[in-house]
Amino acid sequence: MPCYNLHTHKVTQDADTVALVNQYPWEFDASIPLYSIGIHPWYISKERLESDLKLIEEKLALKECLALGECGLDKRIEVPMALQIEVYEKQIDLSEKYQKPLVLHLVAAFDELLALKKQKNISVPMIIHGFSKNEQVAQQLLDAGFYLSFGKYLLRNPELKEVFQSIPNDRFFLETDTIEESLNEVYALAADYKMMSMTEMKSTVAANWNHVFGI
Repeated sequence: MPCYNLHTHKVTQDADTVALVNQYPWEFDASIPLYSIGIHPWYISKERLESDLKLIEEKLALKECLALGECGLDKRIEVPMALQIEVYEKQIDLSEKYQKPLVLHLVAAFDELLALKKQKNISVPMIIHGFSKNEQVAQQLLDAGFYLSFGKYLLRNPELKEVFQSIPNDRFFLETDTIEESLNEVYALAADYKMMSMTEMKSTVAANWNHVFGI
């Protein structure tokens, strides 16, 4: 059974890994077999916005495009929050139109995230990638229907152990994002924390993947 990587910026040659590769519309690579595509809040360009959204919509119609993302909100950058929200809302509308899940980048904007989910009555699955917050924030997001994906911070912050252990087995994913460590290392630690065998961990993540991405 393969390992599923919810979010990475690297194409893998590993036959035992299924990776959702993050793509940006302005540098789209048609050779990548499975991908998400979206406008990251760091890279919003007013001048390019219309063409970026048009390409995202074109790709969302394809079966190789499993999700819209990463997109989201980040309060620690200089891009005005009003512009971030505008671009995020346009991407929400596209994800709803094509019924593709959202892979989200969220930094210090959880209140805005929750408010927009309620306001726009979002029906597609929403996954917070690179989760690193405490159990209280995790529970608030779980209660609102979000999935949480763990990778870098799970490996590097021992305090996330109890947070990860508290996540229901049908509500998490694993990822590498941009780290040098392998996906197997993430899986091994996750299995240890959940007191599962590697086979059980693979089966758990595979079931979540199949449920969220309709495969």
